[in-house]
Amino acid sequence: MSDTFLIKCIIIGAFLLILVALGAAGLNLFRGKNPKGTSTVKALTVRVALSFGLIIMLLVLNQLGLIAPNG
Repeated sequence: MSDTFLIKCIIIGAFLLILVALGAAGLNLFRGKNPKGTSTVKALTVRVALSFGLIIMLLVLNQLGLIAPNG
């Protein structure tokens, strides 16, 4: 029972990190302090990497039988 709770916490934490990275990219974009936009690109790169990692993690956990789709 505690394994599923830990997995759920990790997945929710990953979603929150993705949202934080997206928010950081938005703030960097709208503040416009860096004309080249390198900080925005870095934040979006982190978001894409986190999203990719989350998808891979979900696929692996599904294959291991630790999570199951509800559909």
